[in-house]
Amino acid sequence: QVQLVESGGGLVQAGGSLRLSCAASGITFSDWNMAWYRQAPGKQRELVASITTGGPTNYSDSVKGRFTISRDNAKKMVYLQMNSLKPEDTAVYVCYARKPGYYVHWGQGTQVTVSS
Repeated sequence: QVQLVESGGGLVQAGGSLRLSCAASGITFSDWNMAWYRQAPGKQRELVASITTGGPTNYSDSVKGRFTISRDNAKKMVYLQMNSLKPEDTAVYVCYARKPGYYVHWGQGTQVTVSS
């Protein structure tokens, strides 16, 4: 059974930092492309950052230069370091795993709230 479990969300003031973690189980983690999405109330789900099996990363324009995605294949973890947080970063952040030819997998999400 595949599980993606996020942690690290919380309440932070604008300008602060948080580090989200996603623990994966039930998959050969190194074979899967990973990503973080977010969804704010009343808005569509947005791709925040992604990292391939080989390591290349991609970011949405809204977080580029502030957020960093990374992975640790030995620990089956993916991280999202979020710096210089803004109130508009407030959302539920969800971990995502994708491998061509397989079903995608989603975590339950972790709430990030940035106060002004």
